Parts: sequence; C-alpha cells; structure tokens
Amino acid sequence: MNKAITDGLILMPLAFQVGLDQWSSEDGTPGSATWAGSANAALVTADQDFGDALEILKQQDVTRLRFMGQTPLLPGCYLRVRARVKAMSGNLPSVRIAGWAGGAGEVHVAGLIETGPSLILTTYGKVETIEAIIGAGNRTGVDMIWGTAPIFGHFGLDLTGANGGVVRIDDIEIEDVTSVFLRKMMDWIDVRDFGARGDGVSDDAAAFEAADAAAAAAGRELLVSAGTYFLDADVTLEAPARFEGRVTMPDARRLSMTRSFDLPSYADAFGDEELGFRKAFQALLNFSDHESLDLGGRRIEVTGPIDMAAAVANKTTFSSRRVIRNGQLNVIDGPAWTPVSASSLASYNPAVPTTLSAVANVANVPVGALVTGNGVGREVYVTAKNVGAATLTLSQPLYGAAGTQTYGFTRFQYVLDFSGFAQLDRMILENVEILCNGAASGILLAPAGQVFHLRDCFINAPKDRGITSHGSGCQGMMVDRCQFLSNEQALRSQDRTTIGFNANSNDLKIRDNRAARFRHFAVLGGNGNLLVGNHWFQGDNETAGLRLAGVVLAGINVKSAITGNYIDNSFVEMTNEYEATPDFANQFSFGGLTISGNIFTANDVAPWFSWIVVKPFGSGHFIQGLNISGNVFKALNGAIDRVETVDTTFATLDNSRMRNIRIEGNAFNAVNQVIANPVSFEHDQVTAATVWTVSAGALLPFGGWARNLEAVTAEGMITGPAGERRSDMPFAAVAQGAAKQDITLNWLAASKGRVKLRLRMDNPN
Repeated sequence: MNKAITDGLILMPLAFQVGLDQWSSEDGTPGSATWAGSANAALVTADQDFGDALEILKQQDVTRLRFMGQTPLLPGCYLRVRARVKAMSGNLPSVRIAGWAGGAGEVHVAGLIETGPSLILTTYGKVETIEAIIGAGNRTGVDMIWGTAPIFGHFGLDLTGANGGVVRIDDIEIEDVTSVFLRKMMDWIDVRDFGARGDGVSDDAAAFEAADAAAAAAGRELLVSAGTYFLDADVTLEAPARFEGRVTMPDARRLSMTRSFDLPSYADAFGDEELGFRKAFQALLNFSDHESLDLGGRRIEVTGPIDMAAAVANKTTFSSRRVIRNGQLNVIDGPAWTPVSASSLASYNPAVPTTLSAVANVANVPVGALVTGNGVGREVYVTAKNVGAATLTLSQPLYGAAGTQTYGFTRFQYVLDFSGFAQLDRMILENVEILCNGAASGILLAPAGQVFHLRDCFINAPKDRGITSHGSGCQGMMVDRCQFLSNEQALRSQDRTTIGFNANSNDLKIRDNRAARFRHFAVLGGNGNLLVGNHWFQGDNETAGLRLAGVVLAGINVKSAITGNYIDNSFVEMTNEYEATPDFANQFSFGGLTISGNIFTANDVAPWFSWIVVKPFGSGHFIQGLNISGNVFKALNGAIDRVETVDTTFATLDNSRMRNIRIEGNAFNAVNQVIANPVSFEHDQVTAATVWTVSAGALLPFGGWARNLEAVTAEGMITGPAGERRSDMPFAAVAQGAAKQDITLNWLAASKGRVKLRLRMDNPN
C-alpha cells in the first residue's frame, strides 16, 4: 500500500532551492521563523555529493529545520522521513529526524515522541543518512508512534550537541513505507494501524472501534495482531474478527462481535474458552443481533461453577428467547466444586408454610441449598434469605417440622448456575453435553422464570443433581430428547443419592428422554405435567433388590399424564409431602393422574415390589380421578405380588371416599394378582344358601372396599336345594366383612349357581 500512489497524497517536501521561506527554524507552523535571509544559513549549489544543498552554521543547542507544509497522516499509513547530511568544519554535532504533530484545528498534539534516533557526525565530508518512521501503530521499527489523534505533521531534522559546526543537508525525503509492515494485497485491517498499542495497559477501545468501522466499510476482516489489548469500554465489532492477540476487559465491559458471534471467536479473543464462554453469554443477553450462541462444537474445560448472572453483570431479569447450542462443557475436578454445608437452629410454623424463622447464623446459609431435617420432604431448597429478619424462604412447605430444630443446608456446585438472576425466561440449551465427571452438578435454574428448555442434551455423571429448581424458575420447563446418566451406576438403588431433576412449578413437558440409575429420575412438586415417551431405569445387580421411585409426584392432585414411557425397575410414587398440614381437611386429595400406554418392567425384585405407589403423609386422604389403562406390566426373574400398593408409613387411605378410579385394559405378566376397577369376576355358589358372600378381595386396587355393585348376571340356571329353578332377583349389600371387600347377595330362598359380577371400589362420580 502506498498512499502517494493509490490516493494521490503529496508527501514529499519542497526542495531547498524552491525557497528557504518554506523551511522553518522553529516548529514549522504558520508564523514561525524561517531560514530565508538567515545569517547562518545559505543555499549551496553544485555540491559534489548533493547538488543543491542547505548549509547551516549551528549556533543553538537545538537547531531545528521543519518543512512548513502539512504532510498528511492517515491511520494505517506509515511514513519514512530521510535526510543525507555531512559535516564540513568546526565542532561535530548530532543529527536526528524530528517533527511536530498537528491535530484537528491545527493544534499541537502533546505527549508524543517527536524525535527519532540521534546520529553523531564523526568525520568531515562523510555523507551520513538519517531516517525515522512515523505512524499510528505500535509496531517494531516505528520510531514515532503517534496514534490517530495527529492528522498531519511538520517534518525535518534537529542538530544537537556542540555549537559552531557547519553542516550541509540534502533535500529531505518523505515516503510511504506502509508496505514494509503490511502485505500489498490484504483482506484485513489491523487494529494497531488505528492506534491500538496492545500493551495490556493502554485503553485500546477507541482504536478497535475505529479499525472496525474501517474494516466494515471496506468489507474486510478486522485483524487483532499479536499483543494484549485492554478494552475499558463496551465495544461492538461489525466486521468479522480474527485474533492473533488477545483481549482483556473488566467484567462489566462487553465485547459484541456481530459477525463472529460464536464460542471459537470469543475463545480466541480472550485466550481462554471458559472466559470466552462467559463473555459470549454476556453479549448474548445484551444485544439483539443474535438469538443464539453457537459453541462451535468446542469442548470447554470448566474449572469452577459458571455464575451466569455474574457473567452478564448488568441484568437480574431477562425474558427474550436465547439459545446456547452445539458444544460440550467438561468439568475439571478441583476444590471449586466442593459443596458448601451449614447447619442452623430454626423454627417452622405451618401457618407460614414456606418460611423458616429465627434462623441462627442465617448469613452462613447459602441460597440454593438443599434443606434436610425432621419432617422435611425431598428436594426442598432455600429460595431466598433475609439476613436482617433471620428468615429463609423455602421452595416447598415442610410436612412435619412444626417447632424448632437444627436443619442441614447443602449447596451443591453447578456447571451452569443461573441462580443469580431474579427471573429468567425462555432460556434454551440445545445439543449441549455437560460432562460433570462425578465432581459437579449440572444446572441450577433461576429462582423464578418460565419455559426453560433443554433439548437434545446430555447430563453425564452429576455428583449430586442433574437439574435443580430452587424456586419457580421451572414453570413450563421442557426437557426433550435428553440423556441423564448417573455417576452411581455401580451402587445399589437404595444407596444412591443423585437425582435427575426436580421441579416446583406447573406445566412441565418431559418427553423422549433416557435416564439411567439415579435415586430418582424426577421429583415433581407442581401440577399440569406431561411425561411422554421417556425411558428411566434404576435397577442394580442385587437379587431380590430394593427399588425406589423413578418419578415422585409430590404435588397433591397433580392434573398430569404419564403416557407411553418405559418405566424400568422403579415405580411411580404419589405423595403429599409438600403440605405443611398433610392431614386431609378441605383440599384436593390424590388423583388427577392418567397413567396410560406405558411399559413397566422389573428384574430381580422382591415379591412385594409395586410399580404404582401412593404414600399419604397425613390421615384422611383418598384417591379421586385416577386412570391406569393400556399399560403392560412384566416382571422378570421372579414374580411380584401386585402392581400397586399404599405405603402406610405415615397414614392409610380413606377407602370410603375413593372416587372416579378407572383401571382397565392392562396386561399383567409374572404378576400374581391382577387388578381392575370396575372389576368383573364370577362366583360359584355350590351349596344352596339364602345369603351368598362374594369376595372381590385382592382384585380391588389399593386395598379398596367393595363399594358399588354395577351388575349381577346369572350364568346358567339358579336352582334350589333340589335343583328347582329360582327366578327371583337377589338384593346386594356392599362393603361387607372385616376388610369390607365382600358383598352379600340375598335371595328369597336358598339358592345355588354361578353369577358374574361387575364391582367398583369407588364411586364413579
């Protein structure tokens, strides 16, 4: 590149013979003194070395020679000022190229180096060449680094040293030597050419913006050449960027690369993939140019929890759709992943169901910590704390903790920690693998928010949790086509502690996922959930082994559907452990659930294992609105007694209030007792009697009573003791016997024969 050629710039000063009034003995600015008519200067013609030359008798400590014309300076353009000189007589001085930096308005730009290297003249009559290079960029070989503030210069030379010597000077030359630094044909613009120093200290933000504007206008790449560039401002780059050097910024400053918005570019910019990810996420939430951050298939080595809110630094709420996709986060084990534990004495009042009060050392309890203690249900977390009031806000009520006790608090460490946001909506992770490596947990959601979406992702070997919601940030959460792999594959199911995910809010869509060998795949506290097409399995290698719940439905009357899943070596558990007063009063009770079209299987389990378990934490509860239909139940390596049961650890169900339960069309394999409701069966009365006692017994699900007889049909003739035909119709009495699972058919006279019955253990409406 040569601006004198390409842009027609006039760089060369006038020859001395044109007139010494064009040459200043001061700084070269208008009005400064010139060499014209000076007693110690003369124009010499026909010098044997120079032809026409200027001869000066040095009489001042610094004798200046400056061209009064304004030599233009452009960003990216480098000028070489060259002169040939020789000493003629007297004392031998030193010589150096010098200039005066002029800015807009023809004012002097102070604070710059305006002299080049000095050369001592040692011999009379010897021609010496002195030169210096001037330019905006901090490049090797540039003698006067002026940045972009100067737009012109007055150039010449200085004589320094002893006075009294006579020196002759050839015409001064100025030429464009940009090609020394840059390729003649290039598709990039370097930030150094616009004043970026790359020393890691100077603020290069303005230079980056200027260089980017030029690159974008010219359709070129922006080159950040070798160096460390400190940017102390928010910088937006519109041109594609290429990094040989790296960038440093304060945490609160943002770099937005609109044409290079991907993790590889940010990793190159900051010289570190983890830091690059944080800064790219910061830009994602601060600019509308992109809705997604592509990780470029890169593997990010993560050395500690990534505080996503701290990375953004300036937002506590965000509601626009944003996507992080296509990469891998790989945990490097270290002390940063150690969970934080605390214990505190605190009081609980069921009338204030989500508050712990009078919490000792409340400041030491971390938000997001799992709460443990007597009467605390599974997956209860600290949502917020008030140090001044000594209170903690909990994600769920406690079922049996009234009074004062010591609670444990454990804050797991998560690869992606969104808990610093007050509310975060519509955040999506797509095709992202989180390799927890048994050292870290996966994702901690914000305390509030809607429609967090995880799709086509893997969460591998979490130390404690895959996804945790410690508030309502799980509202409407969607998890699609993901895989959760436990770090506890070799342990017995009852020894495992890890959980795939939990939720406190409503309307989850959990579809087509696969989960292996957690303690629980999911603990769900809300209503309106759909679990469709998933496969979760929690077996082990123990013969007649214990199995735990795969899905825990801890929200009462869940209004949910579990459809088309493969439920393997685990069970579906319905509880009300998230009620502060778990005894039934006037709330809904268990139900609102459809379990249909699922495959249930179990291997090497104890006979008392069941796939559907109801566990009331208080008395007086019942089931209302339950549909179990079209499922296949199959036990391998040993049969089980039945597919459903009531866990009476805390309480039993009130069978007198069972309502709207439908269990039909299921297939039972290696199950000793089939169930249905309504149930159809037959009774043979061999001995004539006026009262037939008919027992439905174990056919009735959940230990239910024989409450409603829908139909009685005689199969064949009903006869008396002598075989005489009976034509009367018996009346029935329901809920008979000690277990209330019998009915009696009362005949006008002693009768015998076979009847078919259709019986319910509930009221149909």
